[in-house]
Amino acid sequence: MDLSFTEEHQQLRELVRRFLDECSDEQAVRAQMDTEEGFDRSVWTRMAEELGLLGLMVPEEQGGTGLGAVELAIVMEEMGRSLLCAPYFSTVVLGGNTLLESGDEALCQEILPKMAQGELFLTLAVEEENGGHDLSDIHCSAEKQGDSFVLNGVKTPVLDGALADVLLVAARTEQGLSLFRVDANAEGMTRKPLPPLDTTRKLARIEFQSTPAELIGREGSAEAVLEHVLDLAAVALSAESTGGAQACLDMAVQYAKERLQFGRPIGSFQAIKHKCADMLVQVESARSASYSAAFSAVQDAAELSVTAAMAKSKSSEAYFFVAAENIQVHGGIGFTWEHPAHLYFKRAKSSEVLLGEPAFHRQKLAALIDL
Repeated sequence: MDLSFTEEHQQLRELVRRFLDECSDEQAVRAQMDTEEGFDRSVWTRMAEELGLLGLMVPEEQGGTGLGAVELAIVMEEMGRSLLCAPYFSTVVLGGNTLLESGDEALCQEILPKMAQGELFLTLAVEEENGGHDLSDIHCSAEKQGDSFVLNGVKTPVLDGALADVLLVAARTEQGLSLFRVDANAEGMTRKPLPPLDTTRKLARIEFQSTPAELIGREGSAEAVLEHVLDLAAVALSAESTGGAQACLDMAVQYAKERLQFGRPIGSFQAIKHKCADMLVQVESARSASYSAAFSAVQDAAELSVTAAMAKSKSSEAYFFVAAENIQVHGGIGFTWEHPAHLYFKRAKSSEVLLGEPAFHRQKLAALIDL
C-alpha cells in the first residue's frame, strides 16, 4: 500500500493550516467554546465558501469536491492541531458519510448540497444510556405506523445533538437495525444539552417519544452501513488526535528550550529530554497508524476495520499521554486553567472515549484477526 502524499495533499494541508492559524488560535477557541452553540458561524461559512471543506467528501454533482478519506485525514489532523471549535466532525464525518453510505440517492440529493454550502447541520445518533459502543447495544425502537415510522428511546451522548437540523438515528425495527431521519422540529423529540468534560465539543441527550421519522435506505440494512461509517469516523478522529498530540509535543519542546533553571534551558536536563523523546515516539506511532488507516480506506477497503481499530486505540492513548506529559514539562504553570495545555488535555480525554475507548477497539481488533 502506497502511503505517500502528493503535492496536492501538501497544498491542502498548508491551505487549511493557514486558515486555522487565522481563525482558531487560543483566544478564538476560548471565546467560542463558552458560547451556547460552541462555534463561530462566520468561520463556518468561510469553511464552506472559501475552502470547500464542508463538501470535501460530497460528489461534485451534489456540490462538493469529491475527495476521500486521505484528504479528510489531512483536514482533521490540522483541525486537531488548532482545537477548532465547530460541528465539523458531527456534520461532515458522521452525518455526511452516513448519507453517502446509505445509498439513499434522493435524500443525498436533498441534504448534501445544503451541507456543502454550510446551510445544514447534521449528526449521527447511535450511542445510548447503557454506555455501549457496539451496534448490538442499540435498543432504541422504531415502530411502523401506516407508511411511516415513530421512534421511542434515548440517545446519549449525541455530538452537537442540540444544534443539528437533521438527526440520523439508528433504531431497531422488526426487520433489524435501520437508519432514520428526524428533523429538528419533530414532535415528541426532546433535546437537552449535556455538561461536557471538553467544552470545545457540545453534547446532548435526545429523547424520542412517538417521534415521526423517515426511513433511510432499506429497512433492516443499517448494520453494514454503520459499521463502515464508524470505521471512517474512527480514522478521522485518529487523525485529529494525532494533530492534537503534535501540537502538545511542539508546545513542550518550545517551553523546554525557553524555560531556564539554574542558568540552563530545562530541555538540557535528562529527565526533560526523556519526556520529550517518549512524547515523540508516541506521536510518530499515532501518525503512522492514522495514515495507514486513511490510505487503507481508499486502497484496501477490506482492511479498513482492522486499521481503523488499530489507529483509534493507538492515537487516542498517544494523545492523552502526550497531553499529560506536556503539562508535566510545563510544571506549575501547566496545571493552571489559563494555560492552553489544559485545553488539549481535555480534548485528548474526550477523544479517547468518543467512539469507544482503546480497550474496546483492541477487543474489536482481536475479534477481527481471530485472536
